[in-house]
Amino acid sequence: MCRHLAYLGPAVPLSALLHDAPHSLEHQSYAPGDMRGGGSVNVDGYGVGWFPGPVRYRRAGTLWSDANLRSLGTTEATAVLAAVRNATTGMPVADAACAPFTDGTWLFSHNGRVVDWPHSVADLAKTLPVTDLLTLDAPTDSALLWALVARALAAGKNPAGALVELSDEVEAVAPGSRLNFLMTNGSVIVGTTWTHSLWVRHHDDESVTLASEPLDGDPAWREIPDHHVVVADPSTVEVRPA
Repeated sequence: MCRHLAYLGPAVPLSALLHDAPHSLEHQSYAPGDMRGGGSVNVDGYGVGWFPGPVRYRRAGTLWSDANLRSLGTTEATAVLAAVRNATTGMPVADAACAPFTDGTWLFSHNGRVVDWPHSVADLAKTLPVTDLLTLDAPTDSALLWALVARALAAGKNPAGALVELSDEVEAVAPGSRLNFLMTNGSVIVGTTWTHSLWVRHHDDESVTLASEPLDGDPAWREIPDHHVVVADPSTVEVRPA
């Protein structure tokens, strides 16, 4: 499975999340601690998006070998969503297959896999306009899931409700799928836990970080229970059953 994180708060350098923390996203990419049977390392791509923006940088390959990304580390952002990828067998390894996905307002990441892809979700895919399917970033489960979420948001659905509704729909046709989502628009983070780990750290109404695994030994980190949705901003963290 992939690893991902999201941050909201005072401006911080990207390197604080990607490289500098003891268990940064870079460290998680080659030494994850809680993959739950979903693989061992994340070598198939990575991406980071940040606000003001969103601005996005995605590449196939390994995060730790990208000197260009390190050179971006001094860039400061008030909101970040980043991910490293462990591709499901049969899915392409390419820049466009990497999170975060975006519609220009939201950044989105999926940590998991859809069981029996693509056959299990063919009927769900049919609910999208053909133009949406023809313009998917990549022929992957994550890109399709994002297209479904983006369509729901465009129709005015609540972001948390859109993620929970999609999780229920996919679970109904592809039982056992791993559907761990993170998304942010620079003002709020919305995430789900669906058979995989997600932790939250909330600091004194100033910042909030969600991550597949804690970035350091700060005792403020707490694990979000499975099958829950979280809606967070720097002042409030709401966790409820999905």
